Amino acid sequence: MFVNFRRINKRQCVQLMTTCLVLSLVMLCWEQLDNRVVSHVKSYSYRYLSNRFVYVNRSLTISRQQARVFSDFRYLLDHPDKCAGQDVLLLLLVKTSPENIERRNAIRSTWGNETYIQNHLGVTVKVLFVLGAPPTKEEEPSWSKRSGVGFQEHLADEDRLHGDMIQQDFLDSFHNLTLKLILQFHWTHRCCAHARFLMTADDDVFVHMPNLVSYLQDAKSKGVTDFWIGRVHRGAPPIRRKDSKYYVSFEMYQWLSYPDYTAGAGYVVSGDVADKIYQAMLTLNASLYIDDVFMGICANAVGVSPQEHIFFSGEGKAPYHQCIYDQMMTSHGHVEDIYDLWEAATSPRVKQRTSGLVGRLYCTAVKTYLLCRPYNFNTYPCKAAYS
Repeated sequence: MFVNFRRINKRQCVQLMTTCLVLSLVMLCWEQLDNRVVSHVKSYSYRYLSNRFVYVNRSLTISRQQARVFSDFRYLLDHPDKCAGQDVLLLLLVKTSPENIERRNAIRSTWGNETYIQNHLGVTVKVLFVLGAPPTKEEEPSWSKRSGVGFQEHLADEDRLHGDMIQQDFLDSFHNLTLKLILQFHWTHRCCAHARFLMTADDDVFVHMPNLVSYLQDAKSKGVTDFWIGRVHRGAPPIRRKDSKYYVSFEMYQWLSYPDYTAGAGYVVSGDVADKIYQAMLTLNASLYIDDVFMGICANAVGVSPQEHIFFSGEGKAPYHQCIYDQMMTSHGHVEDIYDLWEAATSPRVKQRTSGLVGRLYCTAVKTYLLCRPYNFNTYPCKAAYS
């Protein structure tokens, strides 16, 4: 069959070119698209048709003696009396890396300032930074080498100044994040089991502490149990692409879907859930280095399910606006802007401008525009505009 190009008019020519362009793009992206679509179809089929996470629990269950290899590390920095004799509403554990000194100082000066929280919000919140051991001498930052003082000595000096760091002697790295998660729950069980709530967060997360404290005080007054809130991932499949940071081999996790879990950037559990997770960790294989997924596995093993909170962000950064600040809980990806955001988000002007009928209608319109656009990913969902 031959095409007579002389009979093709301008409109047909445009259609032909457009078709060729679309086909080219589909061919270029097909492999990635196919893998993503197929993996999610398999994941949801496994979750909703088979729903056999009991096999996951059985396959990962090991003896207590075997599980100790994931927690039996020596403490380099510790504060076992941090919560002693105090009515702690929230124990907030911030996952950090040894080199992130400026991030820790920014948190100490803003949303993680215990004195501010006690004096202005009237509750006791304990903030601790959780980290592993620094790199070897050859991998130390240049400033540490020039000082002639080892990196660990710098960390010890920082801790003597602030008294808010807990550290074990496993290497601080991405592939040891699950060890850092286990450290948090083991330390909580040992030193602060009476805290009403436990929160774990990254050191580039912004926490709107006044909003969070108000929310948790309300939850406490209702006597909530089995409480686990955050940005929930449901039916997520393991990533099998070896070029991905989150690649998980079949040997490490053979199943088609992960149990439900919350984004590791920041989530909150009640004290009873923290204890259940600790108990689960005593008999589970923690070789899976994606810490938020391992948290989901532990929770599934003890019958706890996460609850979605629309103002906990996932991997995304919330829009900058007073109408967002009014209900914000967490926002991810803040480093240089944390001081300005803290000042803006906690300003009395926020409540003044977002209250009343006019303020609520205005904020609904603003949040609809900010949150309901098609390319708004990993931050608050569109339905948050109407809450």
